[in-house]
Amino acid sequence: MGNHSQARGVDVPLIVFLLTYTAASVFHYTHNAVFLDQYPNMPAWLSPTQIYATWFAVTGTGLVGYLLLRRGYRFTGLTVLAAYGALGLDGLGHYHLAPLSVHTFTMNLTIWLEAVTAMLVLVAVATLMVERLRHTWKPA
Repeated sequence: MGNHSQARGVDVPLIVFLLTYTAASVFHYTHNAVFLDQYPNMPAWLSPTQIYATWFAVTGTGLVGYLLLRRGYRFTGLTVLAAYGALGLDGLGHYHLAPLSVHTFTMNLTIWLEAVTAMLVLVAVATLMVERLRHTWKPA
């Protein structure tokens, strides 16, 4: 393609943000699973296996969105990727269970890395959606 900001129809910054968010979520979910007993006020029924399964489900959402986008289903792919990004904000729910101050530095780091990188995905998706609307919407 002539446009250097795209790779096979997918915006390069979006790809970078998706990969960064995915890496941050691996870091957060793995830390959560390994140190589950140290995270404050986590539900007793929650297991490391459930945490890993949730990560696979969340990441699967992102993969589906990316594949839809690559196959030319731009609006649907971006919508699914927006959902994927929104799921990355769920880690902030740790602060509903216990305040930031009772989480360790590493716990807070993993939570915030995932949330910030998820926000980058959301901003990139919103930008691409607005761009798409500008190109398709024609005033009367």
